[in-house]
Amino acid sequence: MKTVNLGNSSLKVSEIGFGCMSLPTEPKQATAIVDEAVANGINYFDTADLYNKGENEKLVGEALKGRRKDIVLATKVGNQWSQNTDVVEWNATKPYIIEQVHNSLKRLQTDYIDLYQLHGGMITDNAEETIDAFETLKKEGLIREYGISSIRPNVIRRFLAKSDIVSIMMQYSLFDRRPEEWLSDIGSAGRSVVTRGTLAKGLLTNDGPRRAEKMGGYLTYNESELKSTLQKLMGIHENLHALSLHSVLQNSTVASVVAGASSPQQIKDTIAAYETPVSADQITEAKKATKQDFYQEHRN
Repeated sequence: MKTVNLGNSSLKVSEIGFGCMSLPTEPKQATAIVDEAVANGINYFDTADLYNKGENEKLVGEALKGRRKDIVLATKVGNQWSQNTDVVEWNATKPYIIEQVHNSLKRLQTDYIDLYQLHGGMITDNAEETIDAFETLKKEGLIREYGISSIRPNVIRRFLAKSDIVSIMMQYSLFDRRPEEWLSDIGSAGRSVVTRGTLAKGLLTNDGPRRAEKMGGYLTYNESELKSTLQKLMGIHENLHALSLHSVLQNSTVASVVAGASSPQQIKDTIAAYETPVSADQITEAKKATKQDFYQEHRN
C-alpha cells in the first residue's frame, strides 16, 4: 500500500483509507473489519463525533487499541446533537470545538488526534474564531493537523486563504466529478483532498448494474443515463471497482480514497481493486464517458 504526505504536513496516509461510519455496531464484527484493513496496509481511519452520537468513535478507539502509533486517526467536529432528540445543530464556535475535542479523545482512547476536521461549514460562520480553535488545539498538542470536510466552494476558498488546513474531504467519483474544478487550486496551495463516496453507494463496483436497478438514478444521472454509463464504463475495464479507484487517485492532489466496509470481505475487494492495474488511457476514456458537472450553489 502506497502512502503519501497529507498536504504539506508530515502525516503519511495510505492511498486507501477506511471510512469508519459503515462499521457494524457489534464490537467483535467491527474489530474484525479494522483488523483486515490494518493487515492490508490501511493506516488512515476516518470517523466523526456525529456518527451514531459518538458511539462510532468508541468502536474505533476500542478496535485500534494497542496500535495507535501506526495509525493516522481522523475525526470531525461541528455537528451538535440535541441532548433529548435527534436534532442536529451546527456549532463551529471555539468553545464548542475546544470542549468536543476532549470528548472525542476520551471515546477514541487516545491523547491526540492526527487530523481534526470541521464537519461542514457555512459562509456565515465566524471563520477566524473556528481557525483559532484549531490553532489552539495544535499548540496544546491535542491535534497534529486540521482540515475541513466540505463541498461548498466559498467555504473551501476561505479556508485555503486564511488557514493552515492540510486537507479537504470531498465527495469525488466518476459519477461526481464536481471537485475537479478545484483540484488544481487545492494542490497548488499545498493541500490534499481525501475523498468520500468514490464508489457512489456501490454503483461503481462490479455490483453496479444490480444496484442501479434499485436506485433509479444518481445525482444528475437519470435511470437511463445511469445504466448506459455503467455499461460504457464496464466496457472500458473489466473491473469497474478498480477503474473507479484509480480514476480518482490519478490526480496528485488526491491523497487518499476513504472507502467504507461493513465486512472483512469488502476490505479485501477494495484492496484487490486497488492492486489491479488501470491504464492512463482507460482513465481518459472513463472521463469521456461520464459527466463533468460543477457545483451550482455556495459559489459566492
